[in-house]
Amino acid sequence: MPHTYEWAVLRVVPRVERCEFVNVGVVVYCQALDYLACSVADDLGRALSLDPTLDVEGVRAHLDAVRAVCEGSPEAGANGARKQGERFRWLVAPRSTVVQPSPVHTGITESPEAELADLAARMVAPPS
Repeated sequence: MPHTYEWAVLRVVPRVERCEFVNVGVVVYCQALDYLACSVADDLGRALSLDPTLDVEGVRAHLDAVRAVCEGSPEAGANGARKQGERFRWLVAPRSTVVQPSPVHTGITESPEAELADLAARMVAPPS
């Protein structure tokens, strides 16, 4: 049976004033199936090509925090203890930082895990 899901792309915006970004992750949430997960790229080389002075360790720490919030890990502090829907809304709230979410999109799926894999391949993986 298909279920509604929501998703957003995570972007690295090395120099906010230039409005250039690289997709580095995807967050998927399906309330009906109690599912919240992310897929995050480990390679930040494309982001570094936009700004060689990018704080790579800072970006990695931010992306690790996204993973922890998705997992509801104690490492995520108070945000990790929230309900899944609240965690998703917190992760996709607009912000003017180096790591920014895209607008939220919706879809219908029988497998949010498969959607996460597909979105990561289509939206984050470098073009082949």
